[in-house]
Amino acid sequence: MPALVCVARIGAAHGVRGAVKLWTFTEDPFAVRHYGPLATKDGKRQFEVAQAREAKDHLVATFKGVTTRDEAERLNGIELYVAREKLPETDEGEYYHADLIGLAAVTTTGDALGRVVAIHNFGAGDIIEIAPPRGTTMLLPFSNAVVPEVDLAGGRVVIDLPHEIEGEERSPVSDDED
Repeated sequence: MPALVCVARIGAAHGVRGAVKLWTFTEDPFAVRHYGPLATKDGKRQFEVAQAREAKDHLVATFKGVTTRDEAERLNGIELYVAREKLPETDEGEYYHADLIGLAAVTTTGDALGRVVAIHNFGAGDIIEIAPPRGTTMLLPFSNAVVPEVDLAGGRVVIDLPHEIEGEERSPVSDDED
């Protein structure tokens, strides 16, 4: 089965003629019209964008075969995927999440850390999540300082573990405070 990349999520119905709000995860929001049919992750349903227009922070789109508000409402929340090979190549230093997830994570000295299980962005930059063989996952900044090497062909990312993590400073407890 080819690697799939989530390129859009269907939102609420828009109007009465089967249109939906469509959030795209592509650099060009209208690119979803050029990949051919978009599919659910399990591949059981396919959707072809008939029309799309720009709205404030999303597209308003119609799909072939969806003509009523009731049909559109049933699509809310569906994520749409395309095969990885249909997407354009990335520039140097840019990666699709699907290319990174599953890679082995090793330290700069070659010691195994675990596997990449996700890439997150909570608004302050990308975070790489690594699951070690045992224990809790590690969340680290996905920056050149922490991830100096991404070797897609070799199936690994090199992690330079930070020596210090900034956080709230604690003042030492003195005998007087007991």
